[in-house]
Amino acid sequence: MNSSVEGVFGRHPQFFICILIANIVIWNVTETDRDQKCMDGLRIAGSLKSKTKTKQDDGGNVMGLLIALIVLILVALAIAVSCIKIVPQANAIVVERLGGYLTTWSVGLHFKAPFIDRVAKKVLLKEQVVDFPPQPVITKDNVTMQIDTVVYFQITDPKLYAYGVENPIMAIENLTATTLRNIIGDLELDETLTSRETINTKMRASLDIATDPWGIKVNRVELKNIIPPQAIQDAMEKQMKAERERREAILRAEGEKKSTILVAEGKKESAILDAEAEKQAAILRAEAKREATVKEAEGQAEAILKIQQANADGLRFLKEASPDAAVLQIKSLEAFAKAADGKATKIIIPSEIQGMAGLAKSLVEVAADVKEK
Repeated sequence: MNSSVEGVFGRHPQFFICILIANIVIWNVTETDRDQKCMDGLRIAGSLKSKTKTKQDDGGNVMGLLIALIVLILVALAIAVSCIKIVPQANAIVVERLGGYLTTWSVGLHFKAPFIDRVAKKVLLKEQVVDFPPQPVITKDNVTMQIDTVVYFQITDPKLYAYGVENPIMAIENLTATTLRNIIGDLELDETLTSRETINTKMRASLDIATDPWGIKVNRVELKNIIPPQAIQDAMEKQMKAERERREAILRAEGEKKSTILVAEGKKESAILDAEAEKQAAILRAEAKREATVKEAEGQAEAILKIQQANADGLRFLKEASPDAAVLQIKSLEAFAKAADGKATKIIIPSEIQGMAGLAKSLVEVAADVKEK
């Protein structure tokens, strides 16, 4: 009974104010009657005293009525002020009349009927963020890990939010935990650690559908932390260390390979340059030799030309000198002596040479006689 009375006073403070005013008025009337009885009892004491008391009673009645009127005016003002509601931006108010849903107030100034209307729920329409504590989940390969989630949601229907479910935040938390367990149960450990985006998308879709009857829209779901067991963490660290060492060995081998290739290419280019240089040198040597041969041939030709010119000049001079037969025979003998220098294997001696030999012998004998004389 007391709880029901307190609930009525909590929902309708106007009832409490009216009861308080009624008590004040009743108290004033009771006090007036009591004063009247006292005055009747004292009226026997004396008329003067009775008259004075009557005046005092009349003044007390007027004062009581004035106080009651002031109180009534204040109560009326308080009730009128309490019926005025201002709804701020990004907020909504669900209003009930006689215990049933009446309307939803949006931004602006609103008035409610006293005693029969009440504000059932104030709803925040901004996007809200809820960080849920870590939840134990089991993967497909029976690994237990701790995962905490962050849910971004927004209230789209204040009426459904007010009457859809009791304690919506707790409902979202439990729904998030069960949905997360269902999704992680179909994944192995490696897939869980590498499929955050897939898990977030599936959870958002499931939660959004489930919270539609509550007037809630789930905008985003994020996995904040995925904490595997300590043994799994140690194994993962060893695996990462081995992977880093493998990558280091691969990079070192690739570096050595590139270095060897560069050295070989350098040697190849060096050999090509050496061959090109040798080729150019051979070409230059051949050209020099050719030019030398040409120059030598030109010199020989010029020498032969000069010799032939000299021979021609000699023959011309000889012709101009008109030599006799003896001189010609001597010249022939000189030419024969050059021909018989030992290089020729066969020598053909003209018949004229024999006469010339006899002539030469005669000349030698004549010269010897001259010396004896």
